[in-house]
Amino acid sequence: MQVATGTSILNGIAIGKIKIYKAPVYKIDDSLVNDPIPELKRFEDARVKAQDQQNVLYEKAVDSAGEDSAAIFQFHADMLDDDDLLDAVKTIIVDQHHTAEYAAKQGFANVAEMFKEMDDPYFQARSADVIDVGNAVIEYLLGIDTTSLQGTEPTILVAEDLAPSETVKLDKSLLLGMITREGSSNSHTAILARSMNLPALIQCKQISDDWDGKFAILDGYNSCVYIDPTQDLIDSLTAKHNEDLRKEALLQELKGKTNTTIDGKTIKVFANIGGPSDVGAVQQNDAEGVGLFRSEFVYLNSPEDPSEETQFLAYKRVLETLAPKLVVIRTCDIGADKTIDYMDLDKEVNPALGYRAIRICLTRKDFFKRQLRALLRASVYGNLGIMFPMIISVREVRECKEILAECKRELENEGQKYSDIIQVGIMIETPAAALCADELASEVDFFSLGTNDLTQYTCAIDRQNAKLEPFADTHHPAVMKEIKMTIDAAHRHGIWAGICGELGADPTLTETFLRMGVDELSVNAKSVLPLRKKIRSIDLSKPAQS
Repeated sequence: MQVATGTSILNGIAIGKIKIYKAPVYKIDDSLVNDPIPELKRFEDARVKAQDQQNVLYEKAVDSAGEDSAAIFQFHADMLDDDDLLDAVKTIIVDQHHTAEYAAKQGFANVAEMFKEMDDPYFQARSADVIDVGNAVIEYLLGIDTTSLQGTEPTILVAEDLAPSETVKLDKSLLLGMITREGSSNSHTAILARSMNLPALIQCKQISDDWDGKFAILDGYNSCVYIDPTQDLIDSLTAKHNEDLRKEALLQELKGKTNTTIDGKTIKVFANIGGPSDVGAVQQNDAEGVGLFRSEFVYLNSPEDPSEETQFLAYKRVLETLAPKLVVIRTCDIGADKTIDYMDLDKEVNPALGYRAIRICLTRKDFFKRQLRALLRASVYGNLGIMFPMIISVREVRECKEILAECKRELENEGQKYSDIIQVGIMIETPAAALCADELASEVDFFSLGTNDLTQYTCAIDRQNAKLEPFADTHHPAVMKEIKMTIDAAHRHGIWAGICGELGADPTLTETFLRMGVDELSVNAKSVLPLRKKIRSIDLSKPAQS
């Protein structure tokens, strides 16, 4: 038996075979052929199959993630009908007598390079799409079955690292757990793993290719994975796993119950989501609303800057489905670790401290107004809250509100409706905002504490840097003081204050937050019922346990 250790993302147990996840390697023959006609036919057959594949992926993505997320696959399918692109490949086959796979690789790469050299950021971003589509064709030509990358049975997936976009594309029904060699506990991949309630281990440096296909147990409680475990260990951890499932079933009995402490204090428990595809989890886990809709994922999942109409449909779907529950939508929080090619953002030495979130919106007014107009139009279909991220001053809040008012006037002139009851709030995620909470509270309807960034900026620790994990303290006294002073300031000015960062789901802090007077906690959907159970076990009339 081999034991490998790492950093656990979730207390849980996964039992099953390991699948090593690796990108395919293309071995392409660059030798010449005498007769190009068979190669032309091979290319055409692969093109049709790749196009069919993109159409299937589009339909699947529409069902699981909505039309916004699926648009990329429709774009890919359309690209495989592009005459200029196809002629570039066919010319290499006919005139140069190369194999179909060599021609596809070279032809798509040439077109991609052409896009990359254009001045327009939109066309530059299409370069990566051309390569993706070319790879789909090459895989059919080489007989590579990409489904085998994840396998066809439920497994514990092992990889060097998984980008958020890769994780989103995985077949969730085939995931028992995840292990990566790299990553940080506050990365977006880790947050996603928690939202899926999947045991996950990061920074596991002992990963080896010979693990592939071996039976293993991922033990999130002890931050390790057992390869070829002994029978005694299998029996013990299987019993623990079954106990976890039993507790999960008991949590379902809390549906419909209130989030009320033993002594009678009631608090709202909302869910954090990334888009329309997460609404089912909100309903399934009985969240009272959405405290954080990360609208940037509407942008991240789009091959181009999403139009006002595209955004309107995404927001409308969520608001309409969850009405009359409150849905707080954070305006686009792009920048730092979340980048998009088509936005053409410059490389920065300190991106977390740079051009991001509201700073982009206030300097790209048309970009900002497109989102605000979409939000206002969608507001008539539900109960909307608009939240501005990365605020550090009253001036910024007032400027945001002025642009919002401008959008309202435009819609009125166009005869378009919007709700008269929209709460406007801000995220408190910088020390500057926490220290100016009294001044900011007079400008808005609510505060939501983004504890991930608040901790990062207060402690001067990059939450994406795995090397800094030993220095990180998510319970740092300074962060706790900032949270308390923010809640107090909110209440002095008659507005509510919530927490939407990862700390909101930390059961060791629930009582602390309740004693601080927090009005709402917004967590990943899977944490709603466990948090409800914790709240109902607390008695605030008794002295706090030290």
